[in-house]
Amino acid sequence: MSSAADAASGPTAAELLDFVRRVASDAEIVASLPLDPEGRTWVQLEGPGGSEAWLIGWPPGTGTGWHDHADSVGAFTTAAGTLKELSLAARLPTDGWKTLELTEGIDRSRELATGQGRAFGRHHVHEVLNESDSEHAVSVHAYYPPLPRIRRYSRNGALLRLEQVERPEDWQ
Repeated sequence: MSSAADAASGPTAAELLDFVRRVASDAEIVASLPLDPEGRTWVQLEGPGGSEAWLIGWPPGTGTGWHDHADSVGAFTTAAGTLKELSLAARLPTDGWKTLELTEGIDRSRELATGQGRAFGRHHVHEVLNESDSEHAVSVHAYYPPLPRIRRYSRNGALLRLEQVERPEDWQ
């Protein structure tokens, strides 16, 4: 786990957003991503200041499921198509729970068309979806520090349940 001093020396969420916007506007980079009609595709990019960055392709109807990026700040921008982000406008406890009952009014939804993006802080719980039935979407993502873990959740109405904690070795 990184210390606060390490996190302070890396890029901010705003700097990551500037980076993903620049990359998303580069048609040559975006076009270099192989797209698969069956599943998401991705290519790792060199992010600024030691950050982790990805170019991701989203076939119609795909999504991430509810998750957070633990202790990392991040940003993403849609480079092609439209993505929808569902998120929670609440600070959740970071550890020590398995199930939470969410209060009314904390759900947020935003559509991010080509060129639109957002930055987010640590422990931001969200789900990203390509709801199109015919169009691929492509996006650029960056995180700092490089993802130490991703927590995956299930959601049933107001109940949010921690299902799994993934670490980088799980993605290799």
